[in-house]
Amino acid sequence: MTLIDDTDRLIEYSAAMDRMQELWEERVADQRPDTLWLLTHEPIFTIGRRTPEAHLPAPDTDIPVFTTTRGGQLTYHGPGQLVGYLIVRLQPGEGVVDLIRDVEHRIVKALADFGIPAERRDTPPGSELLTGVWTRDTGRKITSIGMRVGRNVSTHGFALNVTGDLSPWKMAIACGLPDVDMTSLERELGDRPAPTMPEAVATVAAAFEATPTPVPGR
Repeated sequence: MTLIDDTDRLIEYSAAMDRMQELWEERVADQRPDTLWLLTHEPIFTIGRRTPEAHLPAPDTDIPVFTTTRGGQLTYHGPGQLVGYLIVRLQPGEGVVDLIRDVEHRIVKALADFGIPAERRDTPPGSELLTGVWTRDTGRKITSIGMRVGRNVSTHGFALNVTGDLSPWKMAIACGLPDVDMTSLERELGDRPAPTMPEAVATVAAAFEATPTPVPGR
C-alpha cells in the first residue's frame, strides 16, 4: 500500500473530499495502487446520512457541519487529529464490514506501539454501532471509523485523536452514543510525552504496511 502524508498542514474538508474522489477514480481505473492518505483537517463536524438532528451541535456553534457520503454518525475533525483515508480495492468475498474490522485491528496494533492497550467492540443487538477503537483501561473512545465502498473500492476511513482540544466533542453527540467519552493519545498517556504528528504518522503507516511511493498525479 502506498502512503500519502499531508499532515504538514490543515486541509479544508470539502477540498479533501474532492481529492479523495479523484483518488477513488484513479484506483477504480487501476491507475494507482491501494492508498493510505494521512492528513489533518480544519475544525469541522461531519455527519452520516442517518445522523438525527438532535445529535447536531447548537446552531450558534462556530464549527461548521458537513454531510458526508460515508457510513456512521457524527464525528469531529480538527488540529491534532490524524485522519486516514483508505482508497483500497476489496478482495474477492470481502465486504465493507470486513474492511472496517481490519482497520480496527490495525489501529489497536498502532496504539499498542504507543503503549496504550486498546480494543474493538462488538455491537449488542439493537444498539448503535460500536465501530471504532476504545482504550482498554479507561473505556474511552480514541478512534472513529466510517467508510464507504463503491465499485469495489473504499473511501473515507478513520480519525485517531493524537493531541489537541477535545472540548468540541462535547458540543454534539458523537458516534450516535450520548455517553461516549472521547479521548486522545495525549490524554491517555498522562505524564508521558505524547507522540508528535510525524511519530504518529510513522507508527500508523507501519500498522497499515504503507510506505511512500512516487505516484503520478500525487
